Amino acid sequence: MKKRLVLCLAVVFLSLNAALLQCQQLTVQTETGKQTVLAKDEIASLPHIKVTAGSSDAPVTYEGVLLKAVLEKAGVEFGTTLRGKRMASCLLVEAADQYRVVIALPELDPDFTDKQIVLAFLRDGKPLDQKEGPYRIVIPDEKRMARWVRQVTTLKIVEVQ
Repeated sequence: MKKRLVLCLAVVFLSLNAALLQCQQLTVQTETGKQTVLAKDEIASLPHIKVTAGSSDAPVTYEGVLLKAVLEKAGVEFGTTLRGKRMASCLLVEAADQYRVVIALPELDPDFTDKQIVLAFLRDGKPLDQKEGPYRIVIPDEKRMARWVRQVTTLKIVEVQ
């Protein structure tokens, strides 16, 4: 009986652990339809960046990685390939609650802009809470936070027709 209980608890623990890990994954789909699933440790291994945003009386520091670096890790190319027809491509960011926003690819490329768009996983040095995380888009210089997607699950490159 005791062995059975231990086995049941182990199965429950492994199931919950697998679900938690899956929640911390991010799916990236290139324009060709190729999907890459990035685990939390793969994202965290990219160079980190800190940005401060919010009002001057209540600034918040987010830490994460450049969104461009995440896309490149999944095989999305920038630089000299971002010209011509590809200038009409954009990034569709999807959240767990079905919220979706679009970011034009040139907004992510330092050859076009100095804007830094961050995939954040820390807020003031602590992991994002369940309402915000595990990942959030942060665009520090935007006047409205409408594209600051919380609970990011999927990044898709799409071509505008």
